[in-house]
Amino acid sequence: MSDTSQDQGIPAPEGAAHLIDTEYEIGQDNIDGEVGPFGFDIHNPVFLISGLSIVAFVFYTLALPEQSGALFTWLFGAVTKGFDWFFLGAANIFVLFCLMLIVTPLGSVRLGGDEATPDYSYIGWFAMLFAAGMGIGLMFYGVSEPMSHFSSSIGGIAQENGVRTDWAPLGGAAGDEQAAARLGMAATIFHWGLHPWAIYAVVALALALFSYNKGLPLTIRSAFYPILGERVWGWPGHVIDTLAVFATLFGLATSLGFGATQAASGLTYLYGSDVAEEGTRAFLGMPFSNTVESGTENSSTLLVLLISAITAIALVSVVRGLDGGVKVLSEINMGLAFLLLAFVLIVGPTLAIITGFFDYLWAYVVNLPALSNPATQTIAGEGGRGDVNFIQGWTSFYWAWWISWSPFVGMFIARVSRGRTVREFVVCVLLIPSLVCVLWMSVFGGAAIQQVVMDGYTAAQDAALPLQLFEMLAALPLAQITSLVGIVLVIVFFVTSSDSGSLVIDTITAGGKVDAPVPQRVFWCIFEGAVAIVLLMSASGLKSLQSMVISTGLPFTIVLLLMCWAIYRGLRSERKA
Repeated sequence: MSDTSQDQGIPAPEGAAHLIDTEYEIGQDNIDGEVGPFGFDIHNPVFLISGLSIVAFVFYTLALPEQSGALFTWLFGAVTKGFDWFFLGAANIFVLFCLMLIVTPLGSVRLGGDEATPDYSYIGWFAMLFAAGMGIGLMFYGVSEPMSHFSSSIGGIAQENGVRTDWAPLGGAAGDEQAAARLGMAATIFHWGLHPWAIYAVVALALALFSYNKGLPLTIRSAFYPILGERVWGWPGHVIDTLAVFATLFGLATSLGFGATQAASGLTYLYGSDVAEEGTRAFLGMPFSNTVESGTENSSTLLVLLISAITAIALVSVVRGLDGGVKVLSEINMGLAFLLLAFVLIVGPTLAIITGFFDYLWAYVVNLPALSNPATQTIAGEGGRGDVNFIQGWTSFYWAWWISWSPFVGMFIARVSRGRTVREFVVCVLLIPSLVCVLWMSVFGGAAIQQVVMDGYTAAQDAALPLQLFEMLAALPLAQITSLVGIVLVIVFFVTSSDSGSLVIDTITAGGKVDAPVPQRVFWCIFEGAVAIVLLMSASGLKSLQSMVISTGLPFTIVLLLMCWAIYRGLRSERKA
């Protein structure tokens, strides 16, 4: 690898490292130039294929909304029902692989060379990886998912012609509130704990190892050099990077869609005015979060305005760069999230929440083998799990969502993790965020469940998913203030994700350059918002976002499985350096 490759924003290894001997130089296939006052430096053909395909997709969805909506609905069902076993089995492999790295000598390898030092403190590092990794999702599902699983569990098993029709995890807990709470929280922690963070850790470690230790470009294809050799710079590599762009963009668009929906719900809930139909409120004349019985449709205009405004704010952060934009916003997020969590813990049922944290964590450990089991059967008694609705409607979607996010979060974590040992990296990325997620779900979800069990307060349980957080806060003091903080958190998480995602997609489509012209990041930031808007306005709404996540997550799962083998070979060569 020539020294010129180190001039593209990727520092050379410090100390002993096993550089890969290749003639390829970062950016050698790029096309650069200027269009008016704007410069560009893009990889040929990854940028062109990705950009043109996404533009075509947007026009197709707008031109044929009914047809595209039907296609999205079909895709979601086909992939979740046909490949649920594959998603669950692959996620188990990623967890076991990460645990293996912690306990074997391979964990002693330092990212960036034997003498490399970390670029960020632990506090700054945790804030960035956590805000980018799960921010919007935790706000959206922190109350709604535990409450959903609690409600379905206490309802028990329902069958029709011997086939389960309920959504309870495992066997449910019919009529037992305490057992339903433990099972519901265990299922929630399963979706937000070890498995998703293991997915992120695999991609992040592959990118960091092959870039900082091997001297290759910071792109997904680089991790496959041990498998493909020099062919990785040709069409096999182009396909891998293009898949990464699709997965990242649609994964981000889904999160942005959830965030915009919750922000719109919160604004309408706090500042909306009543309209004629019972159960509806309007914000600046735009109704949202209406009850199904009202017959009034939610305003798509409010969603479009929100996504457009927040994308504009993200553009400012994009221009400021990693340290001036993402890092600052991530630390603001961390502070606000901690304050909100501490408030709910203190003014809510404190003792029940604290004891619940340990109770729920133990319930997760006990139920983990059963929840991880990929063998399913729609009819009980045939050797597999019967909770097919839960697996396909929740777990399969989640695993595909995390996998589609993995190029984005993985590259972002790799960018900020140079100087850590592999063992330190995996422990911090895998275990610490998992515990934080358990704490978050225990506080917010636990408080909402205790409101039902102890007080008989069911407003959060009965509300639409985006509103459940605000209904839970409404039963606590200072509800107007805390709900406003919740909206601000959703928006800032929204901005952070959009900003970070633009940075990552631009790096991939610039052939691994981390200092490409800013207008390219602006382009991707705008397109993330555009895709979210188009999919939300399609005939199937949020279901279309979920469908595209599932569809792009499936082929990228295969990429991640191969990546595990490449990481193992790369770490072995570092141990011999």
